[in-house]
Amino acid sequence: MDALLREYLPILIFVGIAVGLSAIMVLASYVIARQNPDSEKLSPYECGFDPFENARGRFDVRYYLVAILFIIFDLEVAFLFPWAVTFGTLGLFGFWSMMVFLGVLTIGFIYEWKKGALEWE
Repeated sequence: MDALLREYLPILIFVGIAVGLSAIMVLASYVIARQNPDSEKLSPYECGFDPFENARGRFDVRYYLVAILFIIFDLEVAFLFPWAVTFGTLGLFGFWSMMVFLGVLTIGFIYEWKKGALEWE
């Protein structure tokens, strides 16, 4: 049991150093930096425009739909890169399994396109 705890000692030291350094950096920035923000810095929007309405208003469902579709079609790239790197060693099974994956994504993309989910009005 004692040997097992000794193996975790470097991790504990690393976490302690990380917490200590982050606390020192936060405290140093608080002590050294000027803590005198003006009214523009404290305003809720820094883009130069006054807010039109309450910031807690509801968003349209289409916004979330487009965001989810972006995540779905963006994640396919996360599968394509490792597949492309190991393409030479995968063989015919790896090729056809990726073609089925891309076919399902293409069918889903065409379905969403025909439903009008990608149009922003």
